[in-house]
Amino acid sequence: MSDRKPFLAAVSRTELIDFCQKYKLPQFRISQILNWVYAKRVIEPEEMKNLPKTVREELGNYFKCSSSKIVKKQHASDGTKKLLIELEDNETIEAVIIPFAERTTFCLSTQVGCPVQCFFCASGAGGLIRNLATGEIIEQLYHACNEIESLPDNIVFMGIGEGMLNYKNFVAALDLISGGEFIDLGARKITVSTSGWVPGIRKLADHGKQFNLAVSLHAPDDVVRAKLIPEKMRYPVAEIIDACNYYYQKTNRLVTFEYALIKGINDSIECAEALAKLAFDNHIKVNLIPYNSADGGFVRPSRKQIQLFEKILKENKASVTIRKEMGSDVDAACGQLRRKHSQENE
Repeated sequence: MSDRKPFLAAVSRTELIDFCQKYKLPQFRISQILNWVYAKRVIEPEEMKNLPKTVREELGNYFKCSSSKIVKKQHASDGTKKLLIELEDNETIEAVIIPFAERTTFCLSTQVGCPVQCFFCASGAGGLIRNLATGEIIEQLYHACNEIESLPDNIVFMGIGEGMLNYKNFVAALDLISGGEFIDLGARKITVSTSGWVPGIRKLADHGKQFNLAVSLHAPDDVVRAKLIPEKMRYPVAEIIDACNYYYQKTNRLVTFEYALIKGINDSIECAEALAKLAFDNHIKVNLIPYNSADGGFVRPSRKQIQLFEKILKENKASVTIRKEMGSDVDAACGQLRRKHSQENE
């Protein structure tokens, strides 16, 4: 990432003012370029046909344009599409397009690799390589948009990486996606996932926008959670709960617990009862996720055990859903496609 040119995909009005001043361009070019980048989602200057050729060339010289590309696609029988996106330094990330009957959701990444390295997760198997720049996050979104020729109905940042540990770049991207002058999707249509990084949850709460927050809790207490999350990235459950309550107070948005059900680790009746109490007492929704097997010897529970776990939560008045499985006949778990690609190219 030695090239310090600003990304056209994340261009600000201030950057365009500087650009126009440098090349002695009229100010109306600013609105034209913003319209191309954010309303039309075009970041290749040659496609900006109402700009003179000299201006298109100057844009290409001044900004970093189209720095990434799709190098592999996987199509599932249910319509789910997984994209492997190669960045300018040849690192890769994943984006997933998930079609439902009434909406389309994108699942996007925030880092190359992941520093949290949950023991059961393929995304963090190789650790953190680097943060994504704001422009790379937006380019990732645009790659997925080009596949469906529109914006999605919803975005979940549940792909590779811990966005709270790339806070500055990530929140800048969130502001561009939700900002009225920019992409204008709307904060309530965006879900931010975190492994439970407490400082980030509190900081995002103070940011003041109504993004949905999903916390990958995966355990109702610290003893069980220690079997799944490495100590260096693991906050006590009580501190996570406090941060979630703070987030709700500041944004008026209910928080969701993401809970990957793993056989013999966190799928017991005791875990279900403890999780139900946590969720009910703190007005938090629970999203149960039957585990997608990766590496590490972890296994999903039986269908009967999953149904029992859900039943116990409902009997204890917790709000609970089971995530509908999509893309199960491709590399479904986050990071699997990227990891396979890396192994093939070693």
